[in-house]
Amino acid sequence: MTKLKGILLTQGMHGMISQVEGLAKALDLDFTHHTVETNKFWKMFPPKLTPISQKVFKKIDVEEFDVIISCGRKSVIPSIYLKKNSPKKITNIHIQDPKVNLDNFSFIIAPEHDGLTGKNIFSTKGAIHYLTKNEIDNNSDYLKNRLDNNKEYFTLILGGPTKHYDYSKENILKIFDLFNDLVEKNNLQGIIIPSMRTPKKIIELSSAKLSSNSLVIDNIDKKAYLSALSLAKYIAVTCDSTSMISEAALTGKPIYIADIPTKKNDSRIKKFRELFSKLNIIKNLDNKLETWHYEILDETSRVAKEIKKKLV
Repeated sequence: MTKLKGILLTQGMHGMISQVEGLAKALDLDFTHHTVETNKFWKMFPPKLTPISQKVFKKIDVEEFDVIISCGRKSVIPSIYLKKNSPKKITNIHIQDPKVNLDNFSFIIAPEHDGLTGKNIFSTKGAIHYLTKNEIDNNSDYLKNRLDNNKEYFTLILGGPTKHYDYSKENILKIFDLFNDLVEKNNLQGIIIPSMRTPKKIIELSSAKLSSNSLVIDNIDKKAYLSALSLAKYIAVTCDSTSMISEAALTGKPIYIADIPTKKNDSRIKKFRELFSKLNIIKNLDNKLETWHYEILDETSRVAKEIKKKLV
């Protein structure tokens, strides 16, 4: 059977690409990525005040497609426009709250903490993403020859500064000191994994402060990330990234949240953390480590199975 053709629309940020690509793979689409660029005048306007017009965004060169998967504010108008102006029936799926009439989309996938309801809404526990359990397991050996095979491992995944969280040297050093202390007193080896949002100065700081007890990955390396998830006995993730916390929940391993003081109201992230706490997935990082179990969370596969039933 010929695969359906999909186009993925994002602003080019890694977290968005992870979500649209994860869903496209789970739906078994033949897909291409397209980075949305809003024309200068319309950059200042939210989608609800923007016309459904080609003049809003730079033309997206695509010929044949059946499904549109979009994520992020700038991709809302292009998705609606391309669906309305296609000569055939198109399924368009938006990830996150589009902040426009929900009927503009065939389906919307949004985390429970967004509070969206409707006949075309799929609510998820956390963010959908591009990782699979098989992919994590298959990359287990990637870091082994760089690690002490006589120890168990504690992985720390670093995000980056956001409007809610300040990655100041003082804030990050508190996390590093706590992490290093836990590694030492539990006779573990640490693995430090940066993300695309992690500032270079924070990666350098982690090398300076943690390298005696930890393997510090100083570049963006997906295989290292997958291997660190697979090998870890414990996982810690900085509080700024719901995406990476959701990805870690695919392992079924204890996940600790490394807190950073807020500089702006982060009510959505708090709701996300409250849900994951109730599901027994996360605990706050403090001065002790423990092991617990929870049901592995794979929302991408769950939602994709439901959408597949409805695709023509």
